[in-house]
Amino acid sequence: MFQEIIYEDDSVIVVNKNPGIAVVSGRGIKDSEILCKYLEQIRGIKIFTVHRLDRETSGVIILAKTAKAHRNLCLQFEKRETEKTYLAVVSGKPGYSGSISEPIYQFGSGRMGVDKRGKKSQTNYFVEKEFRSASLLKLHPITGRRHQIRVHMYHIGHPVLGDRIYGFPRPVGNVSRLMLHAHTLTVKLEDGIKKTFCASTDSQWNAIIERLQSETEVCA
Repeated sequence: MFQEIIYEDDSVIVVNKNPGIAVVSGRGIKDSEILCKYLEQIRGIKIFTVHRLDRETSGVIILAKTAKAHRNLCLQFEKRETEKTYLAVVSGKPGYSGSISEPIYQFGSGRMGVDKRGKKSQTNYFVEKEFRSASLLKLHPITGRRHQIRVHMYHIGHPVLGDRIYGFPRPVGNVSRLMLHAHTLTVKLEDGIKKTFCASTDSQWNAIIERLQSETEVCA
């Protein structure tokens, strides 16, 4: 299970996670599909989880190599001092930009959804490119709720392509993967300096974008 390491020092390790890889253990997930176990195996040390990405989501994630670094990073996420951007391809055309401020609630089934009983949540988005029947967005989640981007985009009628949970038909857009990618992450390292890490999109993602672009050009 090769994972691209973007940055590493004595305290942290930053990875461009592949889609289909879980961050931590879960029911029905093999050890060979768990990022933390892979990193512990190749580095021979304890790896601490700071934040998570959905298993189907690719992109940048930071993990701690020491308890001190773990506390420092977790506090930044808790205080919303980190900055995150995502790329997503969604169904339809949501317009140039928007901000979704709807509470997200976890139902008994484990599914997340917009509900007045939920926690305050906000996602800002900007359209980077429009295709024939889809759009490439850059998103800035202000809060960090589980499945937040997927739930918010589904709520406004523009689900993420490839989403097997939030959208109909499933998976949305008949693509082979969830088109959600954690693109950049800005945190403050132990030396007090802010650093931005950027994760490039993978070949599968790029091939889907090329296909959408070619479909758009044919119909133009």
